[in-house]
Amino acid sequence: MSNNNLIKGSLQTIILKLLEENDRMYGYEITQRVKELTAGEIKITEGALYPALHKLEAEGLLSTEIEQVDNRVRKYYSLTQSGQKEMSNKMSELNSFVENLQLILNPEMKPKFGI
Repeated sequence: MSNNNLIKGSLQTIILKLLEENDRMYGYEITQRVKELTAGEIKITEGALYPALHKLEAEGLLSTEIEQVDNRVRKYYSLTQSGQKEMSNKMSELNSFVENLQLILNPEMKPKFGI
């Protein structure tokens, strides 16, 4: 499935939603969870993920915690309070966009009023 452009526009929302559901995650874990949830249909590359994580962190939407795990350093990401609010906003925007997109692509599904 070639959906790189679609993923780019939704990546921040995906990250925020996963962190809301899982409290904290590290980068590789995020990529694997997306792959698992989509049965391999969506693959997020490190080249796309880490800039998005760093941007969200710089905006104060994520906090980080460094831990040593099996002689490796892992950087865990968590939502801040602002990140939780932004996740709700982005989910509302995304749901609205999907509803409008469905109306455009399937006009026969448009609700009929006044009958």
